[in-house]
Amino acid sequence: MCSYSSANRASLAECQLFCSREFCYALPMTDTELRKIIHIDMDCFYAAIEARDNPALRGKPIAVGGSPDARGVVATCSYEARKFGVHSAMPMRTALRLCPDLLRVPPRRAVYQAVSEQIHHIFAAYTDLIEPLSLDEAYLDVSQSEHHQGSATLIAQAIRERIWQEQQLTASAGAAPNKFLAKVASDWHKPNGQFVIRPAMIGDFMLPLPVKKIPGVGSVTAERMAELGIRTCADLQQWSVDKLCAEFGRFGSRLYELARGIDQRPVSVDSSYKSISVEDTFAKDLPDLAACYAELPALFLALEQRLAKAQAAQRLIPKSLVVKIRFHDFVLTTAQTTNSLVEERLFLPLIKQAWERRKMPVRLLGIGVHFAEPWKPEQLSLEFIDG
Repeated sequence: MCSYSSANRASLAECQLFCSREFCYALPMTDTELRKIIHIDMDCFYAAIEARDNPALRGKPIAVGGSPDARGVVATCSYEARKFGVHSAMPMRTALRLCPDLLRVPPRRAVYQAVSEQIHHIFAAYTDLIEPLSLDEAYLDVSQSEHHQGSATLIAQAIRERIWQEQQLTASAGAAPNKFLAKVASDWHKPNGQFVIRPAMIGDFMLPLPVKKIPGVGSVTAERMAELGIRTCADLQQWSVDKLCAEFGRFGSRLYELARGIDQRPVSVDSSYKSISVEDTFAKDLPDLAACYAELPALFLALEQRLAKAQAAQRLIPKSLVVKIRFHDFVLTTAQTTNSLVEERLFLPLIKQAWERRKMPVRLLGIGVHFAEPWKPEQLSLEFIDG
């Protein structure tokens, strides 16, 4: 039962009362505060499918990815492999060095896509508000769901049970009042677990949370924060929004909110894509063109995974490929070419074209695809510029 604070009373006419098994408020409050968001994250998705379909792989250190002889990278790996330090986007050659008994499995993207579609059918049984992030994770807004008395906890449990019953795969889940906290929660009891962050918990929960859990805080930003004495959200809360913006630019205001567990973003069901890109900012600058080339396989793998998720939602027609480079001196340049094919090799001349403009160390490298507008079909060139 809800109780009103004697220091902050409001009449029932001014307040909305919203209670559920896990979320309870005495308000006034906005629509965003009423949200109950679930983040579902499949456990080692590709590797789990391979182990499910091939019993000989169960309990073994396995990695799904390309050949080490062709600069292949790890798409995902089993928990048995992770114990040796193997992780996604790692060069397969490095993974085999860390774990000599590692079993490499070539990816079966069509199979992963089909399984992902079946899992999304399960999501749709509980809510229409679904935001896919990739083949193996999604946000669900169950604020208005009538299933299981509107309990996000019970809905998450039911979804995980159905995934196991129908696909023999495990999933982890997080439930919270917003997307940021739901994603943090889904990682709390991995694998095959779930965690709920209730509104009353947010204040205390945020204080010890490492800043590296904040989306957008990569290794470079985390290193800079450590230099400033910022390691937890409690440290971050000591900074004013103006000071954060002065230090981190426009990202500062976002940091100010997320450090307090504030995230107003709705679950977006708009699957209209104009472009998809991936990028990486390196802790140590890439010294030359060859080093940039060496990073391409991992970037392309990440791009393929995002493309697969997007293609599941709509028919996308590639229009052009783009490469983005930020040099050591923070100068940004891009190279782009018209092309309806999305292949790793086609990014090589674009990387060369962009790098040769300054021929200096690179701190950020990104690749992407722009799409033709679906209502404006066009004949696309198959040529690309050889820089």
